[in-house]
Amino acid sequence: MSESPRLRAFLALCLARIKEGYREPEVLFWAFVFPLLLSAALAVAFRNRAPEPSRALVLRGPEAARLMASLRAAPLVRAEVAGEAEAGRALRMGRADVVVAVAPGPSSEVEYRLDPSRPEASIARARVDDALQRAAGRRDPVSSRETALTEPGGRYVDFLVPGLIGMNLMSAGMWGVGYALVDMRIKKLLKRLLATPMRPADFMLAMMTTRVVSTFVEVGALLGFAWLALGVPVRGSLAAVLAVALLGAMSFAGLGLAVACRAQKIETVTGLMNLVMMPMFVGSGVFFSVERFPSVVQAGLRLLPLTALNDALRAVTLEGADLASQGPRLLLLAAWGAMSFAFGLRFFRWS
Repeated sequence: MSESPRLRAFLALCLARIKEGYREPEVLFWAFVFPLLLSAALAVAFRNRAPEPSRALVLRGPEAARLMASLRAAPLVRAEVAGEAEAGRALRMGRADVVVAVAPGPSSEVEYRLDPSRPEASIARARVDDALQRAAGRRDPVSSRETALTEPGGRYVDFLVPGLIGMNLMSAGMWGVGYALVDMRIKKLLKRLLATPMRPADFMLAMMTTRVVSTFVEVGALLGFAWLALGVPVRGSLAAVLAVALLGAMSFAGLGLAVACRAQKIETVTGLMNLVMMPMFVGSGVFFSVERFPSVVQAGLRLLPLTALNDALRAVTLEGADLASQGPRLLLLAAWGAMSFAFGLRFFRWS
């Protein structure tokens, strides 16, 4: 084949893949609609609002009036008086964060009843104890105050959005390429292409290229929505963000090809894709930092492609880092993509 006919065949393959993808409602939903719905939910969940007061119940008794007087002065504590049975039921059903009682006897020791597995209970206990200690005459040698972090770039939602972009690129690359390839194999479409002079490398590159083209729309829609609705900043250049996203899309498209290069059943490829993606969903810093894992595990997690993609996206969008500073992460992404493509090309079969 000369170069010109080969180029035309390559472009025809890309156009065919785009048309096939847009004919599948599932592809359109998961690639474009779902990220926007998720961002809309985050806009509601992470809207700026005042801290919610802790819910405390004071057991009815001789000391209840004194405790209530102390707790009413605390701005972040909402206290009520309740009986033993009522307080226990409220604590079990989650309607109260902490129950406060005074032990009988001369010591008048304060007892806090709470569920330690609930973070709200620990916060409530600290607030109530602080209010009672201050009412008893405690004086702090060092003054302090609590400041809520609301500046864009330092909030949890700012941390979360780049992780969601990385997760979407991984899911779209794996499903959009791996699932589509096995579906074509099941429908005997690959077997028909075998009769043409097309090379496997051209076909696989066309599959990956279509994923890269759709990356502009996917990343642009999600990042634009996060910027408009949530105030998530983009401190780096948009060109750098897109470059990182494109490299990530190529890497995961290569992984999708590698996973599906020989699979002959939908059940097989979905199982393999879940096996590949599940560790990255959990350990690649989508919803929380990799540093939450034990140090012996962090080194391995940082070698995963989604970890490198998420870290690079956060550095560019939240810190304004340039591409040169992200060189090691980008090289890791490129290595995953190149090795996956080479593996898929080596073991690819048409039927």
